[in-house]
Order: sequence, then C-alpha cells, then structure tokens
Amino acid sequence: MAPANDNQPADQAKPRKKHRQDQQAQPAEPAVVPTPTQKAAPAGEAVPKIEPAPAGEQPALQGDQPQDKRKKHGKKPVGEQPATAEQPATGEQPATGEKPVTAEQPAIGRQPANGDKAAPVQGENPVQGEAPADPNAAPILDSQKDAVRKGGRKHGQQNGEQQNGGQQNGGQNAQQGGDQGRKPAVAPVDQGPPPADDKAAQQEIKPEKIVPVTEEKGKRLDRAPDENIRDRRRPKGVDVLREIGDRVIIQLGGQTMVQSNDAPRMNRGAKDVYYEDLPQGRTRETVERGNGVRIVTIRNRYGDVIQRSRITPDGREYVLSYVDERSYQDDGDWRDPGDDLPPMRLTIPRRDYILNSEDVEGPDDYYTFLDQPPVERVQRLYSIDEVKRSARVRDIARRVDLDTLNFEFGSASISDTEVQKLEGVANAMEKLLKKNPAETFLIEGHTDAVGTPEANLALSDRRAEAVAEALTNAFGIPPENLTTQGYGEEYLKVDTSAPNRENRRVAIRRITSLVAPVASNN
Repeated sequence: MAPANDNQPADQAKPRKKHRQDQQAQPAEPAVVPTPTQKAAPAGEAVPKIEPAPAGEQPALQGDQPQDKRKKHGKKPVGEQPATAEQPATGEQPATGEKPVTAEQPAIGRQPANGDKAAPVQGENPVQGEAPADPNAAPILDSQKDAVRKGGRKHGQQNGEQQNGGQQNGGQNAQQGGDQGRKPAVAPVDQGPPPADDKAAQQEIKPEKIVPVTEEKGKRLDRAPDENIRDRRRPKGVDVLREIGDRVIIQLGGQTMVQSNDAPRMNRGAKDVYYEDLPQGRTRETVERGNGVRIVTIRNRYGDVIQRSRITPDGREYVLSYVDERSYQDDGDWRDPGDDLPPMRLTIPRRDYILNSEDVEGPDDYYTFLDQPPVERVQRLYSIDEVKRSARVRDIARRVDLDTLNFEFGSASISDTEVQKLEGVANAMEKLLKKNPAETFLIEGHTDAVGTPEANLALSDRRAEAVAEALTNAFGIPPENLTTQGYGEEYLKVDTSAPNRENRRVAIRRITSLVAPVASNN
C-alpha cells in the first residue's frame, strides 16, 4: 500500500486487519425499456478522452502542519475574510474576501478514555478474534451520526449514551430531543439477513410500467434552464445560505448541504445538448455523444433527477434512475424519506459493510465487494437526490472507503500518482457495467473537522467531483453512471476535531438498487 503523504499530520493511519470478500451475489439484470427486434447493446460506450478540469480550487496552505506544532493566536478580522476549509487555527491572516460565519472553529471535545470501546452496531456479529474497535472511531452508520448531531453533541463530545446504547438504538432519544418537527422514528423491525441479490432487495417494490424517457412530447428551449444554480427553484423551507465559488450552501430539513451543477461533467465532449419543457414544470435534457449514444434526463421543477436513461444507437433504453414523482414531491418542506424507515439493524460484521482500500489484497476485492446487494430490503425507489440527502437511505448500500487516496490539506486536487490508486475500483466498475450498463455509483466527498463547516462542504464536493472526473478521464467510466455529493465534516470516520487524514477521504457506494428497477421490464 502507498504510504500517506509526508506532509499529512501523523495522527491517523493505523494498521487494520486484512480481509478478503468471498461472497458474490447473483447477477442483476439491467432495467430496459424494450423496443421491437432489438439486440443487446454494448456494455459501455467509449467516453472521449478529455483533459481533467481543475478539480480543486482550494490551495494547500502554508500552515498545514500537525496541530501540536502550531501556536494558537487570536485573529482580528480585517475587512471581510473568506470561508476557510480544513484550516488549522493559525495566526496566518487570510486574504481579503468574505467574512466567515462565527464559531466555525471546532472546539476540542471529550476524547474517549483509554480502554473505552465503541459499542457494536445493534445486531452485528463480531468475528471471533477480530481486533476491538478504535475507541475514537465514530459510529459506523451515517444515520447514527445524524442522530448524535441532532441531539446537540459536537465532534469529540459523544457521551456515554452514544457509547453505551445510543448507537445501538439508532440514537432515537437524541433524535427526539433535536428534531421535534419530524415524524417519530419507526420502531425497529428485524428484517433478517441481507438480501441474496439486487432483485431480492427490491421484492417489496410493486412493479410498474416505465414509460420511455422520450415518449412525452416537449417544447424545445433556447437555452439551459437555471444555468445559475443559485437561481434554481427550491421547495418551501429550503434556504440558500451562501455561495462558495460555483457551489451553493443550502439548508433543508434541518441539515446543511452543498449543491453544485453536474452539467459540465455530464456534457463535456458531447456532440449536442438540448433541453425541452415538459408539463408540471419538468424539463428534459438530451446529451448526444459522437458514438450515437444519448443520455436523457428528466428533472422535476426543483431540478431533482426523477428519470435518467441511456439510449443506444439501436434504440435500446437502459434505465439508470427512475422514481415515481408522487412518492416524494409536494409543496411543503422537503421531508427525509429515511423517517419512514426503522433504525438500521446491521446484522453483518463491519468489515463486510465497509471495505477500506488499504485492506484490499487482490485485484478482484473491489468487484467482489461492490457486487454485493444492499444490507436490507428496499421499500421503494428513491430519486438520486433523495439518496444524497438521506443518511438512513444511504446506509442501505455498502461503502468503499478510498483511504489510500491522499488529498493535500485543504485541497481537492488529485496528482497523477493518486489517480493510479483508482485503477482497482475503476476496473471493478467497468466489470459491473459490462454485466449491467445501468449501474449507478455515488461518490461521497469528506473532510476533517478543521475549518468552517460551510467551506468544508464545498471542498468535499470538489473532492467527490475530482474523483468522478478521474474515473471518466483516466479509466473511461461513463459520467452518467457516476453521481457526486460532498458532506464536509458531517460524517467523520474518526471522532476528532483535530486534523485527521482518515477523515479527508472519498467513499463510493453502488446505489443501483435504490434508484432504478434492476429487473428487466420485458
């Protein structure tokens, strides 16, 4: 394994137990809208070789040194100051710009005492002889971290409730205390072992006829709708907090999130791109590529993807994303679909739920892991945006942590050396796409807890985008099979306010069974 960068704080990387995945799920069939006398489409079209865009605009700072070697100074704001991401508390004066939000420097909270052990996830079966969990490790599930945050505790301050029981019950007490406006948590339900394959994972979903993405008649538009993401129409109760570069920080449903425009990544190298108006405020985007492939995306009036398909030159349509808009759209506040689900009961060991890239031993490990089905049955199909916004829904899909991919402190740039570390996961994606060209992978960006939360959201989103760009430019993974989202410091892997390399990471989930029907519609 490649070592961490020499200029990364030496407070993190710990050896982990090696393992191999030997479970392989049954293959899933891609959802296809059939046409008469059609032949099977090629697994994946060639993506034009394009120069990577500047992935991260955040430069590495001179003060990127371990925290115990820095002196802390009080800073007097001079005019307006920029939002800072992952910046240690230094005496360095930032350049003139925006004034940061107050109280953005995280306070050092309680560190678990020696001997403290993180409680296992409820229902988890620890493997005999497995090393005890790191006492500084955050909860395994993102929904558990949400519950802790909603309960008012900050990084490094998870108390005995979380260590000794709050984690096991999904943080229901914390959630009730900090989330009065939401529907009460659903009682836990024992769903049994994980589904055997993606089709079994969707057995609760009633099949419905999917109308071809091009069937509805539209009115051609002269230009792209809502080119400025700040001007995008949003549901009631969603507030725009600020803009950071080409990112917008919004608040919805009690959480702060970053929004960005994926059109440059999706449309780069296209032969033609055009837009159409559809009824009920929806729009349809068609991207035509030089090889005759069309990527057609329908968005609702808020810009959320509700249907996306790849149409091959022979007319075959592969459904990459589909959701019944009536399942979630209304005129009220956005509502987390995870509120309808009981707290997650993980019944498998942690190592079968999260694959750390530093534990990968063979070339097929990524494929074997990503090919596995979700860890519980899917109750309905979700939009891609719902998956991005709901920690509880994301938890259904297993996760790969690319912890061997190193980002410079405060940067989203990926060097050529680091890009080569993506080869293993790119090969796994390519193999999965040959079996099912409609696979969708969510790439999550994360930062550590140093710096301002809002700037960290923007930085993490650029990190996720940089990895998606590298997978397309260097390895030919089609951009429509990749979706990105930054989460900043919201879902730390190591519960610390200090600089931490493990928290500066990118993660990947295969979310196909959450966003598209996996069985053929023939």
